[in-house]
Amino acid sequence: MNKRIIVSIFAVLLVSAVAGPLAAQMEPKGSLQGMQAPKADVPQLMTLQGEFVRMAYNNEGYAVLGYRMVQDELGNPWVLLNVGITLREGVKDYTMKRENLTLKTPDGKIVPLMTQNEYMKADAIRPLNQRAKVVKDSINYFPAGPGRPCAMRFFADLNGPGLAYDTVDLSDTRDCMGRLYFNVPGGIQPGQYWLNVQFAASMIQVPFRVFTKEQEKDFRKQWEDLKKAHDEMFK
Repeated sequence: MNKRIIVSIFAVLLVSAVAGPLAAQMEPKGSLQGMQAPKADVPQLMTLQGEFVRMAYNNEGYAVLGYRMVQDELGNPWVLLNVGITLREGVKDYTMKRENLTLKTPDGKIVPLMTQNEYMKADAIRPLNQRAKVVKDSINYFPAGPGRPCAMRFFADLNGPGLAYDTVDLSDTRDCMGRLYFNVPGGIQPGQYWLNVQFAASMIQVPFRVFTKEQEKDFRKQWEDLKKAHDEMFK
């Protein structure tokens, strides 16, 4: 079978984090039973890299995110995502603006990235950032190549180093990473979310599912099986 077809099938089955690459043998169990893999509105491939790390990519770019802090903050309005973005080899340099990054919630609402001013006024974000210091997942899953580190600085603390910027310059040789913040009306609820990343000619939608406490417990029980199936398929 063509490797691209294998990757496509694998991505569709794994991206929801509740079904394995061999669906007949890896049926979701317990409170996860009946969940369906999310379907993006745009052409792309999707996969998982860790328990709470998701990636999506197309012919123009890559985007990867870590969302463990979202899972840990059920009911709170502040979404914190650790995000990495780069362009595919040969794609023309692109300046990504703050408005090119949005969040789609389970009820279909599109939430804009917070502004620096909103970030500074949100007192609850400070303790959130403190908790995030001990809740870490690597998102360094960029394509192989001469990637140079690049900071996405849409947000800056009052007494912290550096300034906040409304843009980040992307290229196929820069691996840009940073934190993104969204204010979700009604607080974080369980369900399917999407980080929308608008490039010059296309969009990537990175999916991530927030579980109920019961679903999270069942998911963690099944994670090792999912990871084992992943490693077996690609070793």
